[in-house]
Amino acid sequence: MTTGDRDPAGYRARDLHAEGEWPPGHKPRYGGVVFDPGGRILLREPSGHYGGYHWTFPKGRPDAGERPLDTAVRETLEETGHRPVAVGHLPGRFAAGDGATSNYFYLMEDDGTEVDAGAMAANGETSALTWATEAEAERLIGTTANAAGRRRDLEVLHAAFILRRAGRPG
Repeated sequence: MTTGDRDPAGYRARDLHAEGEWPPGHKPRYGGVVFDPGGRILLREPSGHYGGYHWTFPKGRPDAGERPLDTAVRETLEETGHRPVAVGHLPGRFAAGDGATSNYFYLMEDDGTEVDAGAMAANGETSALTWATEAEAERLIGTTANAAGRRRDLEVLHAAFILRRAGRPG
């Protein structure tokens, strides 16, 4: 899957690692922090609270030859059924809860297209979704049992809201 015209900010052609926005890291994973028009973010509850995560953001590993933005959009679709549009990125690397991977995130907007529940069901990695305000998301992420993963997701949450409030999508 490619993002095609679903990349108004031109992220598909950019290499955020080469630009210095994203430092190198081992076993990269790419994901999205998806906002709705009301400023809430989309959180997913991993099936069986995999890895001790109760609520987190969609993310995953790239397929061979896949560009970071395409990975983030694909993973978001597979794990949430949403087809977001990239509008920015979070600078920096966010270590995984177990330290085994390096995570990088795009800021995304839900454009109101129909949710593909079939994609999420076929993936099987998500048991529930919720749209949350910053305070609600902080509370939900705070229930994650994986302490390092909880810290990472709270860092991602706060960085995303800081950029959104500043009007700087990345």
